[in-house]
Amino acid sequence: MKVIILGSGTSTGVPMVGCTCRVCSSDDRRDKRTRASLLIRHDARNILVDTSTDLRRQALREGLPRVDAVLFTHSHADHVNGIDDLRGFHFLHKEIIPCFASRTTLDTLKKRFGYIFEHSDGSGYTPLLHPTVVSDPFDLFGRTIIPVPLEHGRTSALGYRIGNFAYLTDCSGIPASSLPLLEGLDLLVMDGLRWTPHPFHFNIETAIEAARRLGARRTVLTHLTHEVAYADGTRLPEGVEFAYDGMDFDVA
Repeated sequence: MKVIILGSGTSTGVPMVGCTCRVCSSDDRRDKRTRASLLIRHDARNILVDTSTDLRRQALREGLPRVDAVLFTHSHADHVNGIDDLRGFHFLHKEIIPCFASRTTLDTLKKRFGYIFEHSDGSGYTPLLHPTVVSDPFDLFGRTIIPVPLEHGRTSALGYRIGNFAYLTDCSGIPASSLPLLEGLDLLVMDGLRWTPHPFHFNIETAIEAARRLGARRTVLTHLTHEVAYADGTRLPEGVEFAYDGMDFDVA
């Protein structure tokens, strides 16, 4: 299984519009961050985690020929507003793509993007996604997908574990009931927003503390703001590093 970081940035992306700070002005391509999302390639299948605002750009960059399923973490705009970019895949393959999320997330998506899920006479739109509510582990293309409930400030989100890999974006806490779902990880990709604290996200310090509690062999911090230069990864402890767009991993 191959895991690809499609986007490693926070909701504004980096560079942030109007900003000329050292990170937004950086020449390091690893400081150019589209909105956070992930691609999982397994057995000739492509599984998206979220449809970020930058989905079209990310799909073109990676040469993505099709999408076979979508896992949604939550319904915040930067994670779902690229949903309409799935239309291009439908034009080519004429397939309705299965998607999976919590009931709260799917209810919100259906309110915002009803045409994505249901046919409306005279609209000219064809449904693109077939929704399934998930809370327990489920099988997808021969792999077990484990939803992991997370705290995201005053709201909630889902992380996902597949094998010894887990993706925990947009979280400020991991409930005690979720800890057993995250034991024995080889690779953890997790929210590490910025150096300074934030009420709805782990910052770098609290993300490192959470990763140590989980005991992951390798931790990659994503959903990064323009407070974070990739070069500052030298400040991180052994086994922890920053994500960048296009970063990939081979996972058992």
